[in-house]
Amino acid sequence: MDYLKSVVPSNLFSDRGSNIVVINPGSANIRIGLASQDNPIEFPHCIARYTTQVPKINVQDQMLSSQVTTTQYMEREKAYDKIATALRIPFLDEEVAKSSFPRKMGRIDGNNPQNSRKEAAFDWTDVYVKDSIAPSALESSENIATTKEAMDLDQHEDANAEELDSSRHQYRESIFGEEALKISPKEPYTLRRPIRRGHLNISQHYPTQQVFEDVLAIWDFILTEKLNIPLTERNMYSALLVLPESLDSREIKELLSVVLRDLQFSSAVVHQEGLAAAFGNGLSTGCIVSMGAQVTSVICIEDGVALPTTQKTLPYGGEDISRCLLWTQRHHQTWPQIRTDLYTKPIDLLMLNRLKEFYCEIKEEKVEAVAVVHSYEDGMPAGSHKTNLTALNVPPMGLFHPTLLVPDAYPPAPSVWFIDHEDVLEDTWHMEYQRRPEMSDGLYPSMNVGYPMWENYPSFSAKPKKEEKLGLAEAITRSILSTGRIDLQRKLFSSIQLIGGVALTRGLVPVMEERVLLAIPSTEAIDRVEVLQSRGNPTFVPWKGGAILGILDYARDGWIRRDEWIQNGIHVGKGRKYKDSFFIQAQAMYYINS
Repeated sequence: MDYLKSVVPSNLFSDRGSNIVVINPGSANIRIGLASQDNPIEFPHCIARYTTQVPKINVQDQMLSSQVTTTQYMEREKAYDKIATALRIPFLDEEVAKSSFPRKMGRIDGNNPQNSRKEAAFDWTDVYVKDSIAPSALESSENIATTKEAMDLDQHEDANAEELDSSRHQYRESIFGEEALKISPKEPYTLRRPIRRGHLNISQHYPTQQVFEDVLAIWDFILTEKLNIPLTERNMYSALLVLPESLDSREIKELLSVVLRDLQFSSAVVHQEGLAAAFGNGLSTGCIVSMGAQVTSVICIEDGVALPTTQKTLPYGGEDISRCLLWTQRHHQTWPQIRTDLYTKPIDLLMLNRLKEFYCEIKEEKVEAVAVVHSYEDGMPAGSHKTNLTALNVPPMGLFHPTLLVPDAYPPAPSVWFIDHEDVLEDTWHMEYQRRPEMSDGLYPSMNVGYPMWENYPSFSAKPKKEEKLGLAEAITRSILSTGRIDLQRKLFSSIQLIGGVALTRGLVPVMEERVLLAIPSTEAIDRVEVLQSRGNPTFVPWKGGAILGILDYARDGWIRRDEWIQNGIHVGKGRKYKDSFFIQAQAMYYINS
């Protein structure tokens, strides 16, 4: 304690954070880095694998559902008109009537060196292995150059060029991150996203074993190539997982197994994303609203403890706003006549996300902008099209009118793939279960040969997590009011914290405060709503909070050692689950015989 009182904070982070790797995975991106660093690496959470399958699947999980139904289409138009009333812009029908002819747009040939980053096109990923000529080959070519005539030299150079060209046709086995998203659809690769809509992306089209192999490959690549921590040195590091509340306990157990058994960290612990976000902004009490790419969640924190009954999970996020942006422009005939396909060409979604970040904002009256839209066709250079985008304030308002964000066509959220639905936030610490006699001590296989252990794991009846199609203001209001105490409710309504990439939307905070205030029933004695300003980048706040929790956890009582995990597996026993939520933690997932 004397050390903690006297140490300089920066030195504390340097001393204790240099061997803690903080991992905050999401559906679209993963944030990972050493706790001693100021900011993590943000990396698209995906992998593209070389395939010889015919016909080729561009995206592993993309077994598309049917198109929008008539009812959904009508609900989307009604939502647009509600938003138009609030923003004081023309209704959808009025806009279409005025836009009976296409708006002015044109193709821009060649690259304009004056283009800013928001107008720069993406380049297709080079999918070939980059080989260089061996030193012996270079030496022999020098000898030949000195002993033969020019004709012989030319023939030799031609042969080398032909050999080098053939080596370029050796495909890379795996491609990660943004490079994977920018692979041309004509190339023999299948894109995989191991986490989608807040859950492990396991389905009949994406088997369990493939999902965990992909998680392992992505995380191992980042650790080795980006953080320079090879497998042989991982036993000197500990891993701190900052996981979203949408994950179920069994999914968290599997991710812990990847970290401890496969990535070979010496120890690991798990913290809730909402709780970590509160610590990241220096709060002990607050309503945490996490707005990610594919899921939005709400959870209330009181005195450093997450309140399970306040959790709300909403099945929409930033990517749905991007899809809505495309729908809006096509409806207003401002989108160029190009083949933009967000499902078979992930590079198009990258473009839409960037347009959304630069141009979408929430404010009254029309919001228009002249922008450059790019077309990407089967490995050809990107085409540039200058156009006048309109109604740019409508898509982000879909957060409050979720029927506007109805997906055009996308696979359903990953189905529940196990029987054990134990919620990591449920207060089940007092429950005891009988261990099945056929369960052995070595439950975890030593090799990556599947996960048969779950066949023998006892099943407990519990409720699966709920996903609600509420507007964000209603979700926040219901979450806070469910606490049932007026003093706490007032404190929470005055301590709303927005995290995630969508939190960076311009104009969102005042609209959020206004909408939440209007959503509070008149019978409630609440007259003040405040969204607190984030101390840092809202995207990195949960990761930073996890780093702080890991560094301040001096005793490390809640950490699981690798040898314990491998030797004992998961057993049912006493005294290993905390009642509070400072560690969801490993104790919520790990049992050991006493």
